[in-house]
Amino acid sequence: MDTKLKIQDLRLHFGKKEVLKGINLNIKDNTITALIGPSGCGKSTLLRSINRMHDLDPSAKLSGSVFLDGENIYDRKKSVVDIRRKIGMVFQKPNPFPKSIYENVAYGLKINQLAKHKALQPRVEHALKSCYLWEEVQDQLGKSALELSGGQQQRLCIARAIAVEPEVLLMDEPCSALDPISTSKIEALMLRLKEQYCIVIVTHNMQQAQRVADYTAFMYLGELVEFGETAQIFNEPQMELTRNYVSGHFG
Repeated sequence: MDTKLKIQDLRLHFGKKEVLKGINLNIKDNTITALIGPSGCGKSTLLRSINRMHDLDPSAKLSGSVFLDGENIYDRKKSVVDIRRKIGMVFQKPNPFPKSIYENVAYGLKINQLAKHKALQPRVEHALKSCYLWEEVQDQLGKSALELSGGQQQRLCIARAIAVEPEVLLMDEPCSALDPISTSKIEALMLRLKEQYCIVIVTHNMQQAQRVADYTAFMYLGELVEFGETAQIFNEPQMELTRNYVSGHFG
């Protein structure tokens, strides 16, 4: 299985505070990698770094590299718009646009000029079907996305992200605001989507990491403490700090 993302000596400062401390991580294609660790350890910061979301923060100073298929996304010649098309992002709280269901999914296709008018409908339909949402909304595509339930909104946001056919899907605690039934739907969706995408998720839910992730990275105070196959991290951790965290001694 090929390495899709290669993170090398990634360091990030906000002002004088070092938030990421030399992260080295190889993430394989067609897998789910979970980032775990206590609040404030740098999980979401790392995820956002893979999407270049710190570019607009004047206090952020980043060094190191993030390679997507061997190309450094922090190369100054790289278009941020192009990178974000290839690396989609889904946030903790569903954030549908105040537009119709249809317009939410079509939005990225339009601004990236990826489909002409006639081609939009099948692309939107495919994205909604991929996210198990089509049957629930096919007769109300003109309805405001804000009227959907929380779980439906999150699946819509995933559909919006994959409509532009990215290569990587980043998910920052995508189930934390959802009920157990909606959570199980999102997890089933993740497992299906990894057949097409490289997925990286941040989760505080240890059971969720064990259910969906092929690999798990444990972070603590801005450092990557341990990385390996999920079963190994939870059942046979090599580091005492990892063992204490996954056994619930702190966090």
